[in-house]
This record gives sequence, structure tokens and C-alpha cells, in this order.
Amino acid sequence: RHCIFAITFFHNYQTNQTKPNNNMKLVIIASLVASAAAFAPSKSASKTTSLSAFENEVGAQVPLGMFDPLGLVEDGNQAKFDRLRYVEVKHGRIAMLAFMGQITTRAGIHFPGDIDNAGTSFDSVGNGFAGLNDVPLGGIQQMIGFIGVLELLAMKDVDGTGEFPGDFRNGGDYGWSKWSAETQKAKRSIELNNGRAAMMGILGLMVHEQLGSNMPLVGQL
Repeated sequence: RHCIFAITFFHNYQTNQTKPNNNMKLVIIASLVASAAAFAPSKSASKTTSLSAFENEVGAQVPLGMFDPLGLVEDGNQAKFDRLRYVEVKHGRIAMLAFMGQITTRAGIHFPGDIDNAGTSFDSVGNGFAGLNDVPLGGIQQMIGFIGVLELLAMKDVDGTGEFPGDFRNGGDYGWSKWSAETQKAKRSIELNNGRAAMMGILGLMVHEQLGSNMPLVGQL
């Protein structure tokens, strides 16, 4: 658009010779504006620069690199990125437990004994959504209460000593410091990728259970 603007003024200069000085000044000004616009940063360049700030973060891996199709952190906000990463790690951990629980109980492996005093055995509880109907109300309430305690008191950075989102060691070490920084990053990447796969996996199991599918390793849902 700026180039067209400059050409228009140049055309006026050619066709209107009665005011050569004024037209020449306008042509020069228009040319300067067009040149300056060529060096102005575009929105796409700004977005690329913001995303590049996270290219070295855990999870930004080949071949996609920093993949943010919804533009959630295109502004380069580190605090927002850390919050979203914290949520992703936590959901991934929950999904890994859920997926393993699904395939373990469907393989016929259960806790021994009863789940309540009325004699409801663990192996009599159905798999998947069916288990919600078989577990007594008191048992469901206990599970919800236990999850609440973990959420409020344990599964979080209680004392503020976490080195990265999802670091719930809370002053302990558990052998973490014996690894090099490269190994630590690799292990965090493995956990993150396994969590992403588990989120897709448990969602797939839930959908196929409603469809009544028969899946390899899992069997009839």
C-alpha cells in the first residue's frame, strides 16, 4: 500500500508540472514512509519471537518444536506458561494412573478382600464407568476426600522450593540431585510425553467403552 502511495504521488509529479517543488517534496516524504514501513515488525514476526522464548523448554521437541496452535502463550508470558505447564504435568500424572488402573483391573488384577463392611469385594466392582455404580457411596466419598487432601496438602509445591512446574519434592531430594542437568531434563521430557500419551489413551478408552469396542490387550469394553 505504501508503494502504491508513492507511485501515485510520482504520477502526480509527472502530470502536474505547475507545482514541481511541492510534488517533489511529497514524493520524497512518501518514499521515506514506504521505506520505513518495510522495516516495521509484523505481527507474525512478533508472534514467532515470543514463541521462540520457549523453544528450549521441556516439551518443545522435534519435529514440532514449541507447538501452540491456539496461541495461549504467544505473548511470551513466562508466568502463564509455567501455570499451563503445571496443569499439563498434573493432568498427565492423573491420566497415567487412570490408564494403568484401567488395563490392570481389566486384566483381572484386583486388591484382595472387601471394599466395605457389607462384603463387597474389590473383584466384584465393574471396570470403567460401571465401577461408579458398584462402589458404595461411602467409598466414593472417601476417595473424593483423599484426593482433596492430596490436592491441598501434598501434591503441590507446599514450601515454595520447587525448581520447575510439577516439582512436588517439598524439601526432599529422592535422588534427584544425583543426575546431571541433561539427565534431569530428559526425565522430565519422558514424564511429560508419557502424560500426554496417557491423556489421549484414557480419553480413547472412555470413548470406546461407550461404543462397546473390543480392543487389543484391553479386550471387550
